[in-house]
Amino acid sequence: MPRLYRGASSLLNQNYLRGVQVSDASGLLSFTTIFPGCYSGRWLHIHFEVYRSVALATSGSDDVRTSQLALPQDVCSTVYNGGSAFSASVRNLAQISLASDNVFGNDRAATQMATVTGSLNER
Repeated sequence: MPRLYRGASSLLNQNYLRGVQVSDASGLLSFTTIFPGCYSGRWLHIHFEVYRSVALATSGSDDVRTSQLALPQDVCSTVYNGGSAFSASVRNLAQISLASDNVFGNDRAATQMATVTGSLNER
């Protein structure tokens, strides 16, 4: 099971939207997922961890690096304004910026920005 972040004890033994992927020879990978909601106080992001092997990744031990990717504002706005399911996320995103985020502030967002493709109609 992937390692949980501090304060995530309520998620113990849960694996919703978690998985393991092996990168290609260049260290690149891509994944398909649903678009996440934006919670209060943080810019919209996706966490990831890097492991030396699939065995270590699936055991959730000895990660080499833990980080997160920011999601682009234009994509967030498009998704969140596409329906009523994200009303709380619209409000939460309006109250934060990349510059004021406690992780992505100080210009770190430029090196941690995800590339997002897809459409509102994909299922």
